Amino acid sequence: MTAMETRRRFLWADAAKGVCILLVVVWHTVGKSHLRIEWTTAGPFPALWGVVGDALMTLRMPLFFTISGMFALSAYRRPWKEVVRSRVARFLYLYLVWMLVHTAILWFTPDFDTLSARSVGEFAEQFFVTPPNLWYLYALAVYFAAAKLLRRVPVPVVLGAAALLAVVTAAGVLDTPGNRGSLLQNFVFFLLGLHLRPWAERLAATTTWRRTTIVALVYGAALAAMLLLSAQRIPTVWTLVSLLATVFGLSAAPLVARLPLIGDGLAWLGRRTLPIYVIHMPLLALLHTTVSGHLAAAPPVVAALYPAAVTAALVTACLLIDRVLPPWLTDLPGRRREAALTP
Repeated sequence: MTAMETRRRFLWADAAKGVCILLVVVWHTVGKSHLRIEWTTAGPFPALWGVVGDALMTLRMPLFFTISGMFALSAYRRPWKEVVRSRVARFLYLYLVWMLVHTAILWFTPDFDTLSARSVGEFAEQFFVTPPNLWYLYALAVYFAAAKLLRRVPVPVVLGAAALLAVVTAAGVLDTPGNRGSLLQNFVFFLLGLHLRPWAERLAATTTWRRTTIVALVYGAALAAMLLLSAQRIPTVWTLVSLLATVFGLSAAPLVARLPLIGDGLAWLGRRTLPIYVIHMPLLALLHTTVSGHLAAAPPVVAALYPAAVTAALVTACLLIDRVLPPWLTDLPGRRREAALTP
């Protein structure tokens, strides 16, 4: 298979990552800024955006990690000495470096609603135990290392244990401050992408609009029922709805990737997720601190468009800033710089 054929084959995966990173920025914009503004004339828009954000939680990270697991398969099959630097050390390094950057900037925005260390002890706790907003980087390192260490354990046993961990975490059985819950819940999706990659590829390769519509209706009905009944904490519900969301994402992504301009645009974005992921939160904190006090009496149209407009501005700013960042902020020194947050 030529390089061009390989690229076209996985264009849908890059497009899916592009959608996922946009959903991450939208979610943070809604939860950490839009809903924190004391709107007086916003109408129903803050509540509507809140519902959208909550609904997409079942899709965003499970799909992201499933694709990450798929692309980790070749490294998973190689010896430790060939992959420990690229798959573990690299992401832990980026996690540490950007935690330092975030901590320094967020120090000046103490009222911004996000987890940020205020002491050396808090920093150490967040790095090892309760990861902050950069937890995806930590998860990529931990998930790959754990999967590699468990490679001699039968796959059904590993998947079953990870699924059980996701279920008990979603049910609130475990203490999960910060993003610890997300870290525990999403391991199973990384493993599904890793161990069931051939199935995921067949699903994507054979997808149709008809099948995707059916999956979307089933997922939408399950999601609506979960939200309306507040059933997120009922054992297995959250995990099963997230699994449906992932199947929907794997079915829809190839169709979206085929759309003129849109597909290529999302794939282009999906290959540049790292700078967006690590830069957008400090920018959002600075923006919110600067403008939130001036928007309370803004007309409803501002409240309606705020998340979308801020997301577009943040993504653009992140990509522009990435052009002038030194290489050691985007990759482990000694490695070739990689623009995408690829597994």
